[in-house]
Amino acid sequence: MTDRGEEFTDAVIAVLQELEPGDVIAYGEVATEAGYPGAARAVGNLLRTVPGLPWWRVVNAAGRLAPGNEKEQAERLRAEGVAVRDGKVMRAK
Repeated sequence: MTDRGEEFTDAVIAVLQELEPGDVIAYGEVATEAGYPGAARAVGNLLRTVPGLPWWRVVNAAGRLAPGNEKEQAERLRAEGVAVRDGKVMRAK
C-alpha cells in the first residue's frame, strides 16, 4: 500500500512531467493540479530533494525565481524562450 507521502510525490511528479519547454507554473498551481491545494511549500521541498525534475519551470505566485538559484533558473528559462526580468518571469496576462 502506498503511503500519503509517496502519493503526493507521484502526483506532483506527474504534473511536472507534463510541462513542456517554455511552460512556467507556480508552486501552488502544481499542488492544486496534483490534487493537494495549499501544498505549495511541499512542492518546493520536493523540487529541492528529488533530482531530475524541471525545477526551473516553477516559480512563486508572483513569478519570482527560486531564491539562491535565480541566475541558473533565469538562464534555463530564457533558453526555453521565457522572458525574465529583474528576477521575475514576465507571464502573459
